[in-house]
Amino acid sequence: MTILPLSEQLSIGVDVGGTKIATGVLRGDELQDRHVQPTPETGWEAVLDAVAAQILDLQAKHPDARLIGVGIPGPLNSDRTRVKFAPNIYGFTDVPMVDGLLERLSQRIVLENDAKAAALAEAHLGAARGTESSIYVTVSTGIGAGIVLNGRLWRGRHGVAGELGHITVMPGGPVSGAGLDGALEAVASGTAIARDASYALNRDVTTAEAFTLAQQGHPGARRVIAQALKHVGVALADLQKVIDPEVFVIGGGVASVGDYFFHGVQAAADEYAKGFAPVTIRRAQLGPDAGVIGAALAARYG
Repeated sequence: MTILPLSEQLSIGVDVGGTKIATGVLRGDELQDRHVQPTPETGWEAVLDAVAAQILDLQAKHPDARLIGVGIPGPLNSDRTRVKFAPNIYGFTDVPMVDGLLERLSQRIVLENDAKAAALAEAHLGAARGTESSIYVTVSTGIGAGIVLNGRLWRGRHGVAGELGHITVMPGGPVSGAGLDGALEAVASGTAIARDASYALNRDVTTAEAFTLAQQGHPGARRVIAQALKHVGVALADLQKVIDPEVFVIGGGVASVGDYFFHGVQAAADEYAKGFAPVTIRRAQLGPDAGVIGAALAARYG
């Protein structure tokens, strides 16, 4: 029997989010059979049932796809078998993800934080391809990051390296979904922008509308957006001083706004890293497929 190198083996990637579960098969560098379904809102058991069903469906079409990776938006325990909490998924606290899927599938599962999985995808196949070191940052409902050094994820001693959204940038500030006051995602995520814009404009405002109003010159919206982008840029400048990566890659729903977002973040990063090292920022290339591709790559190399 011929054993294919890992880079050529079929692997299944699962990206579990607060609103949807995306799955696909990675054949070499090509993602195939992508499927998306709503994330169940009745607890973690139902989520695991849905994930297992999608994996079995893909394996029925691709019997050789035996490597399975699952990405989750939350911190994991040190051996990456349990999800400590996923604040954007109902009922996801201390979930035995690997054992639960093993019971349903009788197959080995590689569990990974979703931002770390996306970091792996962008490093191998996306905007950071060809670099030796990169940090991927996602700015969306929350904020997450993944650090890739020499082609491999850097998780740290306890597996929490890259939890950028949970660093404290404003002690005594708004409380995040993880219960931390003044965390980055509590002041600069899409959720935070919508909250602050709604308060500033005294009506319900979505994140997208806040950016539109800011670009049109609305003073309140511009101030809210400017503050959020400054927080992100300062965080990148701090990471540049500590880790000194070759490049940052930014993705996520908020970053999809485009130039207005990137110009604001770059300006703040340049200001606060001045005299130390330049902050190179690239736009993510893999879009919504990054999580699925990254989970499939984690299955190969994790």
